[in-house]
This record gives sequence, C-alpha cells and structure tokens, in this order.
Amino acid sequence: MKSKWNVLLRYSGGWMLIAFFFVANGTIAQQRNYAKEYALLKEQIVKQYYKPGLKYYIEQVPAQPNDRKVSYLWPLCALFEAYQAGAVLENRAKDFEHTFGIIRKYEDHRAPAAGYASYPPELGGGDRFYDDNQWIGITAMRQYEATKEPHWLQTSTGIYRFMMTGLDTVSGGGLYWQEGDKRTKNTCSNGPGILLALQLYKATGNSTYLKTATALYRWVNQWLRTPQGLYYDHLNVKTHRVDKRVYSYNTGTMLEASVLFYEITRDTTYLTSAQKMAAAADTYFLKNQELKDNFWFNAVLLRGFLRLWRIDGNTRYLEAFRVAVDHAIAHKTAQGLAGREGKSQNLVPQGGMLELLAQMAVLQKQGVLK
Repeated sequence: MKSKWNVLLRYSGGWMLIAFFFVANGTIAQQRNYAKEYALLKEQIVKQYYKPGLKYYIEQVPAQPNDRKVSYLWPLCALFEAYQAGAVLENRAKDFEHTFGIIRKYEDHRAPAAGYASYPPELGGGDRFYDDNQWIGITAMRQYEATKEPHWLQTSTGIYRFMMTGLDTVSGGGLYWQEGDKRTKNTCSNGPGILLALQLYKATGNSTYLKTATALYRWVNQWLRTPQGLYYDHLNVKTHRVDKRVYSYNTGTMLEASVLFYEITRDTTYLTSAQKMAAAADTYFLKNQELKDNFWFNAVLLRGFLRLWRIDGNTRYLEAFRVAVDHAIAHKTAQGLAGREGKSQNLVPQGGMLELLAQMAVLQKQGVLK
C-alpha cells in the first residue's frame, strides 16, 4: 500500500492523491453555499408542513394514519430555534415571530403554574413536559439578550416558575421530565434547566437562579455523567437504574452550561471540563464524518461547540460539523427534506437541520468557515 501512495505522490505532484482522498471519503469538494441551502430547506418546510387554513404546522410528511390534526409542541421548539438562527443570517425576524405566535396557542394556565402543553388546549390539550418549556425559555432568553425586549424575559421567568414545580429532593434533587410522572429525572430536562437558570442569572443578577443552576449541574454530574465525559439519558428514581443511552443533545446542553458557568464565574475548572467534553463528543458523535443521531439533537450539540469556540477560538469542532452537515446535504430526499428517502419525515429533524444550515451560513458569512 505504501508504494502505491508513493507512486501517486511522485507522478501527480500530490493532486491525484488529493482527488483520491475526496472520492474515497465521499467528501464534497466544492464549497457549499449554506445560506442557499437554508433558504431551500425553509421553503420546503413551509410548503410541506405549514397549513395556512389551520394556521398550524403538521407533524410529518407524508402524514401517517395515527397523526393528530396539527403538530405537537416539540417540533415548534425546533423551528423556533432554527428561525432565531436564521434571523441572524437574514437580518429579519418575521419567521421567528410567526412561529412564536403559533407556540402561544399551546399555553396552558392550569395549576400549579402556567406552562406550554404538548398539544394546543383549543384542540384538546396534552401533557406538559419540562424540557419542551425550557427550549422555549432558552430561545426567548437569547432573544432578550439580543433585543432587551421585556416580554422575552417575562416569557422565560414564567417558564422557570413552571420548571421549578418539577423539582424535589428525591435522589438528591434534579428535575423530572414530565409533569405528574415521578418515575424519571432526565438529562434532557436538567441540562436545559441549567442553561435557562444561568441565562436568567446573567440577565437579572438574582442569585437564586445561580444557586438553582449549580445544584442541577452537580446533580446531573453525580448521576448521569459517563466515564468519557458524555451524558446518559435518565435516572429511574425508584430503582436508581440509569438508562445508558447517549444522545448528542444531552452532551450539548451540559457542554454549553459548562462554558456559561466559566463565563460567569471565571473558574477554569468549568472551561477544562467543557474542553474535555467537547473532545469526547467529537470522537463519539462525529467520528464517521456524519451526524450520529437526530439532526435537532446535533443542533443542540453545535450550540455547545459554538459557545466554547467563542471562548477558546478552536474551530476544529466547527470544521468537523461542517463535514457532517455536508454529508447530510448530499443525502437529502428528492423533495428537498433532510433525511432518508422513502420514509415519513418528522418536523423535528427538519427544524434541526434548518438550524444547522443557518449556523453554518452565519459562520461562512463571518469568514470562520471558508
């Protein structure tokens, strides 16, 4: 094998070798226009998922026999986040504001605190999940940081109040995943809970938020951190059995939280932890140069990498993400959606891919990614 490489190098000046590398690895040699890819996917999402007559999105394309009339809340959280990233790219917030208007239809004011239901109350309502609410709160806080418009802060403080109704001392603390279900406490409800509390602390200086974030951070690391520095899915609080599935969004929230803790406290322990976490995540989630799980899960992980890059300037993980996103673009469906051909496409990963494209486009526009 060594002699073949030497021949290639000797007689091609290296160019044949470079071409071979690109073909062998399925890498797209041409530069992607991520802003164009964002616009194309957005167009297809609106065309195929949004129903003007209903003034709601639907859940899947093509629809499945058991689908409900309109989408659950989670896909809207993904779109809300994607359109926020897209607003930076396009310098307009029309899509973002429109999506929040739809999310408002999921508001549920039942006791013990107002929150957002998984399905619109006017269409029958549904259970309330702490993580669904937290994603909205986190996005609203990013908007508050950018605009200082008070209603975004009010939205997030209301979600924080609802979130805290899911906290108790069973297993030493931590937030449950679903209101009224006392079986599991999940990384996906505690990681974003930490982020929301830290954002609120930065905005208000109220030490209660920092205490909440610190307690939740310690709890997650006590119960759900893997030996490699990633995060398991959840703890069964009755049996103390840990579900050891590992998803990119769980690591993403804890990575971003660690960096945010460093920004607030300047304690380098948090930064060191974040850098080790990022290296482990890169190895585990991006080692095959493609996105390992749900596109939206990966969008959450990318947010963690972006926050770390803004501190340490290391673009390595952003470049790795770019390669994986390119792979996804090259394998989109004939309809222009993200995912495998021949399968019903849920709106959640479409929103995730839309956010990934927006983030890549912004980085490309800034010259971070060439």
